Amino acid sequence: MVLPSRVGSDGVRAVMMIEVEGRAADQVIRRLHGFPEVRALHTTNGRWDAVAELETADLESFDAILRRVRLIDGIVATETSLLLATRKGAAPAG
Repeated sequence: MVLPSRVGSDGVRAVMMIEVEGRAADQVIRRLHGFPEVRALHTTNGRWDAVAELETADLESFDAILRRVRLIDGIVATETSLLLATRKGAAPAG
């Protein structure tokens, strides 16, 4: 069973893996908190320092948030994957 996206059939959801340089993690996390498109933010271990769950209404807005995030001082690299369908998880509210 495929669960619908909370933003509708035209919405865009993604997971962005973020690598942060040196001691900039707290600064980067604070900046990411300011973006309404960042629905959840997780710190992690391994190759990536943080994982951001992104959600926008359309691809144009998605492109804009990618550019804005990549301009944050302290971000070294990102890798983003679009979420195509939810196969298992919490049912959307509403």
